[in-house]
Amino acid sequence: MANLELLLQKCDSLTGIKQLQAHLVTIGRFQLYPSITIKLLELCALPPIANLPYATTLFHQLQSPSTRHWNAVVRGLAQSLQPTQAITWYATMSRSSQKVDALTCSFALKACARALALSEAMQIHSQLLRFGFGRDVLLRTTLLDVYAKVGKLGFAQKVFDEMPERDIACWNALVAGLAQGSQPSEALALFERMTEEEGLQPNEVTVLGALSACSQLGALRGGERIHTYIVNAKLDTHVIVCNAVIDMYAKCGFVDRAYQVFENMRCGKNLITWNTMIMAFAMHGDGCKALELFEKMGKNGVCADAVSYLAALCACNHAGLVEDGVKLFNSMAGGGMVPNVKHYGTVVDLLGRAGRLQEAYEIVKSMPMFPDVVLWQTLLGASKTYGNVEMAEMASRNLVELGSEGCGDFVLLSNVYAAHKRWDDVGRVREAMKRRDVKKIPGFGYIEVEGVIHKFVNGDQNHVNRREIYSKLDEIKCRIKAYGYVEKTNHVLHDIGEEDKENALSYHCEKLAVAFGLISTSDGTPIQVIKNLRICDDCHVMMKLVSKVYNREIIVRDRARFHRFQDGLCSCRDYW
Repeated sequence: MANLELLLQKCDSLTGIKQLQAHLVTIGRFQLYPSITIKLLELCALPPIANLPYATTLFHQLQSPSTRHWNAVVRGLAQSLQPTQAITWYATMSRSSQKVDALTCSFALKACARALALSEAMQIHSQLLRFGFGRDVLLRTTLLDVYAKVGKLGFAQKVFDEMPERDIACWNALVAGLAQGSQPSEALALFERMTEEEGLQPNEVTVLGALSACSQLGALRGGERIHTYIVNAKLDTHVIVCNAVIDMYAKCGFVDRAYQVFENMRCGKNLITWNTMIMAFAMHGDGCKALELFEKMGKNGVCADAVSYLAALCACNHAGLVEDGVKLFNSMAGGGMVPNVKHYGTVVDLLGRAGRLQEAYEIVKSMPMFPDVVLWQTLLGASKTYGNVEMAEMASRNLVELGSEGCGDFVLLSNVYAAHKRWDDVGRVREAMKRRDVKKIPGFGYIEVEGVIHKFVNGDQNHVNRREIYSKLDEIKCRIKAYGYVEKTNHVLHDIGEEDKENALSYHCEKLAVAFGLISTSDGTPIQVIKNLRICDDCHVMMKLVSKVYNREIIVRDRARFHRFQDGLCSCRDYW
């Protein structure tokens, strides 16, 4: 037995595993040493060998596999590219004479998390309670993680609340789940509860979830506090944490601070670090710096990947560097990179924004792959911008053929018709929206004032300061009209009077947020708004004038990029 264990320690390849198995079979001991066969299965099923076909073959040669034998295979499958097979094995084991244990449930739940298998996770949840594993902290944490990843945050919160004891891992799972599940405010509240009320010390996993929440909300003060903690706790030795800090500062509107972190990293930069910083410059419309960094990356021996090229192309797109973008796209083949549909889509957007719609369409026709929904939406958006009805109708037909039900597709086509006062066509599109029960995505925006996040929706009537906000909006309209402001009503969908159109435009969430910022902050303080949708033409014009009239810097992060308004001008140079 001792000699066999010594041989087992030397097994570091599939060949070694096969030789040891052959030896056991030859001497008639393969079925007699379960501890050896368990270890063989674990070596075979798990990295670095991870040869699951051979692991399952070996398993099936066992006459009476134990729970640990089953666990080895389920664990390996859960970590593989086909985690659903682990769930199948768990179900088979449940029907066999062999009892599952807490580890079996844990491995199967991890497979559910990777496969986003909600129904199976709920079945395992009921079984683990029946088996008496309900008080296992590790198992409950895994269950919480599954519910968070599949978007069942209410279930995740319930599991968390019912835990008799909570370790750092369960806090991390819920913070990350809330941040990734579009509940960033709740994620930050939980992070603060964890650190201030419970006195727990966040680790590198915790801060990743909290930084993600700050990035979504544009919560600079919260992000700064977390960054200070990261430095003091020496968590900035983890490159993944530094990457998240760079992303947070960029998405909070401070690309210079993001670059400062990039330049002064205590740990080595990886490819994701470079890509994050290039994309940060792209979001802020600084195409030249993005391209300089892209070139510098290559000189530093870091090979660009598909994401690197996409980030650089986005930078060209937002900065209007059309020829640079086309040149970069054409150079991908020389760099050993095959463009994917996102690269084609960015170039189509680049040409479309520049008004070169026919060239953009030729790119679409030349694609070696089938154009996706996003690409046709891009062409539709460009058609709206330049009022090309024929191209808009063609893009819309392709979207219908692809089964797209996005409200934005209908709204863009309606806007094209509305701009040409083709109200019958607008009505036809709106009827189609009603038949398909398509609803417009509601616009909302965030603004941070004195560390508190305030959320506004279009036409919001729920804010405690709503009277002051609407009064300020009336004042703003009066003052900017003296500078020539006229509402851009040509894209309001309804064939209604101009006064009603003006009212529909006046109460967009970003306007409400800026009005609140003006009454809540001192003169000269920058105002920053985070918006879930693309800023509309009218709001863009208004923000430029407000920045001039009130002598305020206004920063708006919309769905695609940052707009920095100062003294009546925007950083996008009206190219967006």
